[in-house]
Amino acid sequence: MADPQFTLFGSSHRMGSYILLFHITSTVQLAFGRFQQGKLFTIAEGDYIYLGSALGGEKSGSPLARRVIRHASRSGGMPHHRIRETMQNLFSEKTVMGTREIKPSAKKLRWHIDYLLDLPEAEITHIVLIRSPLRIEQKLSELLEHLDEISLIAPRLGAQDTKASTHILKLTGSDQILEVLHTNIPGMIHS
Repeated sequence: MADPQFTLFGSSHRMGSYILLFHITSTVQLAFGRFQQGKLFTIAEGDYIYLGSALGGEKSGSPLARRVIRHASRSGGMPHHRIRETMQNLFSEKTVMGTREIKPSAKKLRWHIDYLLDLPEAEITHIVLIRSPLRIEQKLSELLEHLDEISLIAPRLGAQDTKASTHILKLTGSDQILEVLHTNIPGMIHS
């Protein structure tokens, strides 16, 4: 894929894992729902990364495309992330996510990342799609958490369904992170 906003790995599976790179334009105070009893976090201006998965069955349409389109939407009629239209065009190609039309429903804040991406100060800049039925979120988290370009906001943030990983991370050097992902993801999905 030649589009600088997207990186694709894997085969023709319509399920898989994904990584969102996004930018926060100014420092904000934010509670991630009930995470740490609704504690307010200071989220500094800068770049961040989120690891997620959408491993619904192949017969359920295009769970991976549906999930990232949801993330690029905002609740309450607020303007969507700029990448959303480009994403929908990408997903309309049969070779990427199947042939079904993807229409997101009204967004309700559910996951930790929803609270952050719903802010007008947040903008998704790059999406890595990993089309594979393998569950690799924890491997990705382990890989990224130990890099110099990554720092934690809070342990387990964004990882409500796991006990040993963090899925929302502060990032410096997105080019270096994309290089690390290009080097390591193929081995994770072909092992």
